[in-house]
Amino acid sequence: MTTHSSGILERLRLDRRAALVTGAGQGIGRAFAHALGEAGARVAIVDLDKDRAHAVADELAAKGIESLALAGDVSRPDDVRSFVDRVVHTWGRLDIAVNNAGLNRNSAAEETSIDEWDETHAVNLRGVFLCCQAEARHMLAAGYGKIINTASMASLIVPHPQKQAAYNTAKAGVVHLTRSLAAEWADRGVRVNAISPGIIRTALIEQSPALAPLVATWVSGIPLARLGEVDDLQAAVVYLAGPASDYMTGHNLVLDGGQTLW
Repeated sequence: MTTHSSGILERLRLDRRAALVTGAGQGIGRAFAHALGEAGARVAIVDLDKDRAHAVADELAAKGIESLALAGDVSRPDDVRSFVDRVVHTWGRLDIAVNNAGLNRNSAAEETSIDEWDETHAVNLRGVFLCCQAEARHMLAAGYGKIINTASMASLIVPHPQKQAAYNTAKAGVVHLTRSLAAEWADRGVRVNAISPGIIRTALIEQSPALAPLVATWVSGIPLARLGEVDDLQAAVVYLAGPASDYMTGHNLVLDGGQTLW
């Protein structure tokens, strides 16, 4: 058995590490930002909406967590370079990057416009690649880093009854991108993993006239018989961000209440 100089709880600490989370102005990204900050990291909140980013940064500051609010569109290379460079300029390093920004459009495949297809892939797949690329340039130079990409259980199964072929294929691409980058960068100290949430209760679901009526159908297909909550995901991101997961790379960690078992 490999021995460690620190205990397991210490290896889950992220003290003074510099982290960024995209899409952190609400929902899952916000929960990830709080989790990393509570584990000791300094956290940059990146969101398309600057006001949402500042609101979450203020929440962290109220907990005594050092934070930074940044606006950016992950589908735009210049934006990505700008917010990644800003984190490194501010804190002198980038240890942890959580690429969580995403969007979903629901439409029957035969009716999906090319604009909808392109927008979904631009944010959910191209955006993840652009972020990984910019983040890794700093991490590879430092010889260490943790990149965590938000995929989805839709990378493994076709969720129903909603129709979302563009989203499903983009998220499947995120998983294989994660594996590809993990293989390329493993020998240079950068670990790349993914988290695949199941259906998580967020304001998007609760406030959507189209999605809210589907909750009962979804729950009937989940062995644990409930939707996930954002705090069900928090321990996973802390584990993947810290030294406790140093022997894991290229993995897709699924947190779905067992939905992909059926």
